[in-house]
Amino acid sequence: MSWLEEKLDLAKTILRLLYQNRMIRTFYRDKPDGWTLVSGLYSPLYIQLRPLLSFPDVFAEVCSALAKMARHEAPEINRIVGIAMAGVPIAAGMCFAGKIPGCFTRKMEKVKSVENFRQMISEYGEHTLVEGEIQDGDNLALVDDLVTRFDSKLIAFEQIKHELQRRGLRNVSCRKVLVLIDREQGASDAARATGFEIVSLIPFKTIGLDLLRGILEKEEWKVIRDYLEDPEAFQNISVRERLALMSFKK
Repeated sequence: MSWLEEKLDLAKTILRLLYQNRMIRTFYRDKPDGWTLVSGLYSPLYIQLRPLLSFPDVFAEVCSALAKMARHEAPEINRIVGIAMAGVPIAAGMCFAGKIPGCFTRKMEKVKSVENFRQMISEYGEHTLVEGEIQDGDNLALVDDLVTRFDSKLIAFEQIKHELQRRGLRNVSCRKVLVLIDREQGASDAARATGFEIVSLIPFKTIGLDLLRGILEKEEWKVIRDYLEDPEAFQNISVRERLALMSFKK
């Protein structure tokens, strides 16, 4: 079996486990009113992977799959960096499953952008921003659960740059981001614009949703598909009310 075939099988298995354990949630099954995202926009879909540790079998499957992906699609990587908070346990699991050395960034409260980081770093003092060993010659990859935009990944990269300077390391590369799910909402373009590459096990819009056929109800699947194609069309209150009624009538 080729890696591409194995990757699709792994993606299908993991997606179904995430849906069954309500880490992929929809208006139809879980919450008729849907969700208001951090952006303020309505969504009939909510992906929340932070409970992964509560499901050891699913967690093991995810970490093993991501370790295989790193080996096949980023073989130059010799150390991974988990992004606080959700990326930290995943990176730890990958270290165990794939025997990959790792470290992790520290959580920086109230830092939401690179500009915030640069403003606050002068007040942060000499505290370590990345926990774990990094050596000259390392080729690092950032690790996170999913990617929607790219802001948090850039903040993590700024932490790495600052830490490398603090430690006097000059020959370290970090240009890849490994994630379980790419929601495909602009992050790849943002990554390329800043010299990064996102490597995802599940590109959700182009591959992941199709793998959920037969698991989601037909109407549920169609709504999620339409939302991913045109999120703006779902910001109308009448559309949201119709979806809520659809859920109540199921």
